[in-house]
Amino acid sequence: MRQPGLNTTREKVYRFIRSFFQEHGYAPTVRDILRGCGISSTAVVQHHLNVLEREGRIRRDPEVFRSIQLTDPVGTSTVPLLGTIAAGEPIPVPTGETWTAEPLETLQLPEELTQGRQLYALRVKGLSMMDALIDDGDIVLMEPVDTAENGDMVAVWLKSEQEATLKRFYLEKGKVCLRPANRLMGPVYLDPENVEVQGKVAAVIRKL
Repeated sequence: MRQPGLNTTREKVYRFIRSFFQEHGYAPTVRDILRGCGISSTAVVQHHLNVLEREGRIRRDPEVFRSIQLTDPVGTSTVPLLGTIAAGEPIPVPTGETWTAEPLETLQLPEELTQGRQLYALRVKGLSMMDALIDDGDIVLMEPVDTAENGDMVAVWLKSEQEATLKRFYLEKGKVCLRPANRLMGPVYLDPENVEVQGKVAAVIRKL
C-alpha cells in the first residue's frame, strides 16, 4: 500500500532503488534512477530522493559515491567493502588506497547471496582472473578463512613481500602454487611459510 504523501513517481523511484539493490547488491546512482524510471532530469531525481530521505525511507552520505541506503532493507545483509586486491601483480595491503582495517563503504546484498555468512568485500584490480569471469573493477565477496583446498580462489598475504593477491591456490611438491586464471600469465611458486590465506571467494559482483 502506498504511503500518504508519496506520489506515483516517487513510489516508482523507491521501488526502483529496492529492485536495483536486489539485482546488483549496491546502490544505484542518480543517473541509474533517471534512466530506470524515465525521469526527465537529474534535478527531479534529486528532489524525490530528498523527499524520501526526509520521510526516513532512505539515507545518504553526500561524500560517498552510490551512498543511497534503504532504512528497511528487508531480505538484505550488510557487507563491508575493505579496499582493493590485486588480480595481477600483487599490491601492498596496508595502505589507505588498498586494504584498510575500517570499511571504505558498506554494501547491502540480498540474503540469498550471503546465505547468512559473515563476508567482507574487496574490489579487484587487474586482469589475472579474467578467465574465471572476474574483471578489473569487479567486487569479490570473501569468506574469512585461513586454510584452502586445491583449486580454491583465495586472497593471500605474502609475508616477505608485504603484499596481497587474488589467485587460485594449489599445493604442489611442498610449494604453494598461486595460479592466475589468465592464459597469458604464469603461476607463482612460493614457500608455504611465506603465504597466509586471508579469505576464500564466495561470490562475485560484476561491475556495470
